[in-house]
Amino acid sequence: MIATRVLTTDDWKIWRELRLAALTEAPYAFGSRLADWQGDGDREERWRDRLAIPGSYNLVVTVDGQPVGMASGVPAGEDGVAELISMYVAPAGRGRGVGDVLIAAVERWARDRGAHTLRLAVAEGNHHAIALYRRAGFGDTGERGDLMADGVRHEQIMAKALEPGADVAPGPRD
Repeated sequence: MIATRVLTTDDWKIWRELRLAALTEAPYAFGSRLADWQGDGDREERWRDRLAIPGSYNLVVTVDGQPVGMASGVPAGEDGVAELISMYVAPAGRGRGVGDVLIAAVERWARDRGAHTLRLAVAEGNHHAIALYRRAGFGDTGERGDLMADGVRHEQIMAKALEPGADVAPGPRD
């Protein structure tokens, strides 16, 4: 059974486990590096602070009680705009609609906050993630995002217009 769980700062260990798995399994997909979150960077206070970003919405998706996906929604600092960040689906969750569930939940959160646009940054060349986002209605804005940790690739910025009051249902399985 697929379920979502909104996290609080007390759930930092769940977030930590998935985030470290993401940075280990798919380092090409994130601007952060595993090394940045290990050693001195692996502190309870830091993980709690990540979940305490003002106005943020942090969730995990579980399959049969096992956390297999994560994402956050954060205010973008621009009226009417929210961002989808830190999205990851573990191999055990792929092909089961977990990505669709995460996107739909963050869209609902953004719409409930009055956002008219949901934006995200995805690593250039991350074809599976780009395909998932396109299926969910995101389009390429033509903007280049930050330089990735590899010092070569940039993030690609995608956005989706949110219709007020529209119900977002999970789409095709990822």
